[in-house]
Amino acid sequence: MNVIHLSAECYPVAKVGGLGDVVGALPKYLNSLGINACVVLPYYDRKFVRESNFETVYEGCGKLGHQKFDFIILKEITDKLGFPLYLIKIPGLLDRQEVYSYPDETEQFVAFQLAFLEWMVQTNNEPDVIHCHDHHTGLIPFLVSHSSLYNSLKNVPTICTIHNGEYQGWIGWDKVSYLPEIDLSKSGLLDWGGCINSLATAVKCCWRFTTVSPGYLKELSVNSNGLELLFQMEEKKGIGIINGIDTQVWDPKTDERLIKNYDVKSFTAGKKENKKHLCNQFELNADLPLIVFIGRLVGEKGADLLPEIIKQTFKAYQNKVSILILGSGEKIIEKELLSLKAKYKKQFALFIGYDEDLAHRIYAGADFILMPSRVEPCGLNQLYSLRYGTLPIVNNTGGLGDTIIDFEEANGYGILFDHAAVSDAMTAVARAITLYNDEKKLSLIRKKMMNLNFSWDKSAKEYIQLYKSLIKEKHGL
Repeated sequence: MNVIHLSAECYPVAKVGGLGDVVGALPKYLNSLGINACVVLPYYDRKFVRESNFETVYEGCGKLGHQKFDFIILKEITDKLGFPLYLIKIPGLLDRQEVYSYPDETEQFVAFQLAFLEWMVQTNNEPDVIHCHDHHTGLIPFLVSHSSLYNSLKNVPTICTIHNGEYQGWIGWDKVSYLPEIDLSKSGLLDWGGCINSLATAVKCCWRFTTVSPGYLKELSVNSNGLELLFQMEEKKGIGIINGIDTQVWDPKTDERLIKNYDVKSFTAGKKENKKHLCNQFELNADLPLIVFIGRLVGEKGADLLPEIIKQTFKAYQNKVSILILGSGEKIIEKELLSLKAKYKKQFALFIGYDEDLAHRIYAGADFILMPSRVEPCGLNQLYSLRYGTLPIVNNTGGLGDTIIDFEEANGYGILFDHAAVSDAMTAVARAITLYNDEKKLSLIRKKMMNLNFSWDKSAKEYIQLYKSLIKEKHGL
């Protein structure tokens, strides 16, 4: 079975969030289970690409409206990621460093999809499944079904995985000319809210759509940034499959980024050593409970609550707790946090930006990770934390509710609160500090967490079952 994954991100080539982690891991696990899975990605002028060896496997020409563009398909020749990796390079369009935020982002991702389809058609490549990820590849299911240029792909099953429904790839109708020859009677499939909505198009036209947790699948029908009715209408096509983590990358026993490696038998000494180094780096007291936040400083992640949570925590506990934040995002939140850093020099540390090595060391050295997210389709940070023996404090939403059981419940191992609000988060923080002072109980919970299995093995098998069912459907079985 040949499955092609199309995405804007893939770790370690280009990662902005959880999308990159998923696409960098799922195909590898699929291949280990006998599937021929590959990834097709835009070309990025980044370290991984510059330090890897690629060969040109195809050169072609496409049209974006009246503008022609040349493109090349590059293949990484060693399969160092555990799956074949292909990059689509379009000079002047897909050859830049950053993944997002360019003014011509629409042109970038439309051209990416058109180049992919042109490559497939011209090389007579008919995969068993085309697996699209998020809105950046959301026009593919429509184009293979309703453009005569791609008739050879018409019967190929398409899947769209929604990693974050907040971002939908809106395109004004003034740019419809970017699309090739299409069946105009089907143009309504492109529209939602008076514009071309790439994510809505994918949901309407794909054979199945998946979300990255069962909880998020339910949430989309009541909170999806304007697509609620669509998800209600298309609910029979939806399947929630919880994300996994790459346990080869995220393993405290072998993680080369850590100061001291450890496993479930040696986590007490291992976490202590990593915490000591981390606190020394940020001038914090390693004898105090350390609560961390890792992620984008945006409202979706509840990051706007952090300044008040920090102030109330230090007011209530004074010199009895430390807080460390790694992230970047909205400037107003960054500014508030920077002012608090100056005020609470020995209690609060802040790293504006993102550093993969530091993130690993934080997971290893922290006692608790706080995730007050308003929206969390799956969440990977809580899964990494469990793997490293760091107890998650999370809002009960989306995938967080699917993966974390409160430690006071049967077989529990985390701390849940019910609303993305400062008061709820403060109650949870109080419970965490109380638990920290019960060393024996915390140790038992850490052991339980580290023995959990949230690898991709189970989820990859669920995707394989989905692929097989669609292939049967294709053949009328």
